[in-house]
Amino acid sequence: MKSRLLYIPILLLFSLSFVECAKKGSPSGGERDTIPPVIVRSVPENYTTNFDGDEISIYFDEYIKLKDLQKNLIISPPLEYPPNITPLSTSKTLRIQIDDTLKENTTYSINFGQSIVDNNEENPFEYYKYVFSTGSYIDSLKVKGRAQDALLPSPEIPTTVMLYEVDEAFNDTLVFSEKPTYITTTKDSTGIFEITNVKEGKYLLMALKENNNDYTFQPVNDKIGFAEKFITLPSDSSYTLTLFKETPEYFIARPKHETKNHILFGYEGDADSLQLELTSQVPADFEYRTYRDNEKDTLHYWFKPAIENDSLVFLARNKGFLDTLNVRIKDLYSDSLRISSLNAGTVLPKDTLKLLANTPIESINAENITVLDTDSINISPKIAINKKYNIAQLFFPKDVEQTYQVQLLPGAITDFYEATNDTLNYTLRTKAVSDYGTLNITLENLNQLPVIIQLVDSKFNVTLEEYITEQKPVLFENINPGKYYVRIIYDENENGIWDTGNFLTRQQPERILYYPTQLEVRANWSLNETFILTENDPGPVETLDDPE
Repeated sequence: MKSRLLYIPILLLFSLSFVECAKKGSPSGGERDTIPPVIVRSVPENYTTNFDGDEISIYFDEYIKLKDLQKNLIISPPLEYPPNITPLSTSKTLRIQIDDTLKENTTYSINFGQSIVDNNEENPFEYYKYVFSTGSYIDSLKVKGRAQDALLPSPEIPTTVMLYEVDEAFNDTLVFSEKPTYITTTKDSTGIFEITNVKEGKYLLMALKENNNDYTFQPVNDKIGFAEKFITLPSDSSYTLTLFKETPEYFIARPKHETKNHILFGYEGDADSLQLELTSQVPADFEYRTYRDNEKDTLHYWFKPAIENDSLVFLARNKGFLDTLNVRIKDLYSDSLRISSLNAGTVLPKDTLKLLANTPIESINAENITVLDTDSINISPKIAINKKYNIAQLFFPKDVEQTYQVQLLPGAITDFYEATNDTLNYTLRTKAVSDYGTLNITLENLNQLPVIIQLVDSKFNVTLEEYITEQKPVLFENINPGKYYVRIIYDENENGIWDTGNFLTRQQPERILYYPTQLEVRANWSLNETFILTENDPGPVETLDDPE
């Protein structure tokens, strides 16, 4: 009997093993928590007046943690010393330790964005804002509007929007060194903003897309947008701020002796009129050539013969600027001629073959250049030298679906030092018309001329453009398949290019209007689009009072 009883638990365990095998997978833990944490109480309470403490405690109903706090936190007005905010890991209490001296009769807001999340599922307690005042009341005025980008269809995220109080101590240069009185950020690509808890008064309204998030304008790196005139609160107006990158102030750097006969002059800003004058004593047969770098803000200065001077002194003149520059001459090796193609490969029939040389091109001998098509028929190219950028240009008529062999024999290109090229071979190919698409654009309600119509790719590089001075359709042909934007530039000063703005002179950038949707161009396909220009296109910002 006892032996039979021993078999009973063994049989039970064996049966349970089959039941367990039939239920594969992890056991369910119930429904996923989707509820964000809830504030139980705050000490002092939110919207407290006459605040004179240095610590704030906010208690939640569950454990919370802070995620990407520095990316989300906005304190307005900004503090000189950031507060110490905990927890560093998890807790049911969020504490703010203020390490700065607060201004009298000032309303402060601390916006946590999406940084407060619960510990388990990271459900965000979105855009929680703690507000307090060191005075007897909470400021309650608002400034609202939209930030947009001058060159892009939507602004970059986030963009900081700020107010500087215009009082006796205010001047325009404060934006370069002092933090603003109030700040907020845009939350999404619409660029909509709202600055809350602002006191009555007169303000400079501006926006920044910063690199270092210090709330000051650094023209070399930051984009800026601003109201042309000061605004006065209270106001129900909505404002549009257009962000742009300023052209830096002209500056020429200390020159660098790069190789034996080569000096580099780096610069910033507009240097189209830059001229160099050598004031040092040099041999009677001294000669020089200059050209601009194809990519960098650099002027190349080449000279011969080699000199024995320890240094050379130059005068650099550019639009009223005069600089004396000294370059120390070192014992360096000479450069040898090198030539590279900028656009060989697949080209359009209208394209010009461009060859970039590293030393100044002095001449091109067409007799040493051969161009053969697919049938080995010789084609005579037209040749030219782009002296500004030191580029040899070869143009010849091209048919579709053809391959062209371009050969430059020794002596085709001669440089400033009488050196010539080695044998160079390049292949150019054209595709069938059916491999490209076309786009025909009809403009409606175009009330201002001239304009520049541009087709830009998904990275906003200009692919094609046309300058029009009269109302007419615009046809873009031979477009590589892909996604594109169409934009119109209002060329207000009629110089044929887009001009940016300037904060100190309150100059806004020239207006740009994008076609409402991105277009997909397909091979062997023609698009016909009507661009209706509406009154909602970005115009001058709405303003109230004139600057004093």
